[in-house]
Formats: sequence, structure tokens, C-alpha cells
Amino acid sequence: MKKTLMIIGVILGFVLGLMIFGYVAEPTGEAAAADMVQPPQISAKQAILIDGKTGEVLFEKNADEKGYPASTTKIMTALVTMDICEEIGAGVDTAVKIPAEAVGVEGSSLYLKKGEERTLENLLYGVMLRSGNDGATALAAIMGGNTEHFVQLMNEKAQKLGCTGTHFVNPSGLFDEEHYTTARDLAIIAKEAMKNKTFRKIVAAKSWEEYQNKNKTVFQYEGATGIKIGFTKMSGRTLVASSKRHGTELICVVLSDGNWFNDAYALMDYGYEIRGIDDEK
Repeated sequence: MKKTLMIIGVILGFVLGLMIFGYVAEPTGEAAAADMVQPPQISAKQAILIDGKTGEVLFEKNADEKGYPASTTKIMTALVTMDICEEIGAGVDTAVKIPAEAVGVEGSSLYLKKGEERTLENLLYGVMLRSGNDGATALAAIMGGNTEHFVQLMNEKAQKLGCTGTHFVNPSGLFDEEHYTTARDLAIIAKEAMKNKTFRKIVAAKSWEEYQNKNKTVFQYEGATGIKIGFTKMSGRTLVASSKRHGTELICVVLSDGNWFNDAYALMDYGYEIRGIDDEK
């Protein structure tokens, strides 16, 4: 009887020890989530997912490899426009006249007419929601004095932000071999742009006056906060998407990605999971 009790005691002690060890060793919170969650398989040639506040990289794939931004270029166009507005003390309600060089620009269009009057706000919404190439050209010519100078300011801004693989030659994103970026640089630019309250308001809008947002993220993804899509035949499909849940904001960039929206959503889902945010409210 005593021998039986001793054996039972040893077994119970062993089991209890395992339970205690398992409890102590079990990771909790973000550490547990990060250990358990596997990143999604995506088709993007280049991609990155960052924390929108800290810039911490949560996922990357060829993030420093050269890629072509297409109309995600306009994130920088809007950012530089707003920088100039702040410098000269102009509000977005400022009315401007459309220059001749902005009329009939190739690609997505706001159908601007020479000499017509628009506000900067109208042009910014048109550029970021409808992706008007003529609107981007108008902003560049008006805010930079001429397009060439504005593009120079875009490149200077990129360098100032620490971008090492970016070079712009136009304000719209029309394809050019010398107009390129990286997923990492584009995330850096997007993070900076999202600090601007006016920019955030614009890119989060589903529509504004006559403009409908082409970025399906704001319609489809829970907590979406923006920001911009891009496409040309040579560049492929590009997307910078952002969202915020429980105070955590994520910014995702996918370049040359035929499955752009689904890949971006999968990456942001992954980001929230490893942050321990597994619900959509």
C-alpha cells in the first residue's frame, strides 16, 4: 500500500512539475503571437509591413530591391505640396489657375482646362482619390514654379527622409526607367505623409465631391486609413495601404503585385496577429 502511494505521489509530482514548467515557459502577449503566427505567402515582387508610428519592420520581402511606384508617387507629390503650403502660409482653400502644361496629360485625368480655377484642396483630392495625372502636374507647376523644380524638391524630400533607393522624374508616376523607388522607401514616405492631418483626411475619404476613391482598402478593410494605389503596364500594380486598430497603425507596401489588395490585407492581418490584436473592432 505504501509503495503504491509512493508511486502515485511520484507520478503526481512529475505531472505537476510539467504543468508548472509549461506555465512558466509559455510565452504570452505579442511574444506568443509572434512565435505562433506564420507570415502569409504573397505574390508581390517587393513588399514591406511597418508599424505606422514607430517604423518597426514587421515583414519584408526584397524591400530594398528597385521597383516602380506608378501613382503611389503622388504620396510624395501631395506631401511636398503641403510642405510648401505650410512654408508660404497658404491654406488648401487657396484658389489657383490651371497651367497649360497640366492639360491633356497622359493617363488618369481630372479633365482640367487651361486657365480654369480650382482650389488646392480640389486638386489634392483629385490626385489622391481619382489619381489624376493632370492634377499632379498642375500641383507641381503651381507649387514648384515649374515641374522640374518641383520634382527636384520631391527628390530632396526623399533624401531628407533617409530614402536611399528612390529617384523621381515626374510628379504623377508615369513610367520611366529613371523613376523608381523601393518598398522600404515608399513606406518611409507614406509614414511621413500620414503625420499630416489634412493628408490623412484626404486619403481616408471614400469620396469627395465628384471624386470616388480608387483605393478599395477604404471600402473593404476594417480600420482602413488610406492611402494610394498605382498602376501602369510597365510598373505593374502597386499599393500602399494603411489601417488602424486598437491604437496600432500599420502601413503596408506591395510593388509589382497582381494580387495587390489581398496581399496587403493578408500582411496587415498578420501584423495585427503578431501584435496580439486578433479582432476587427
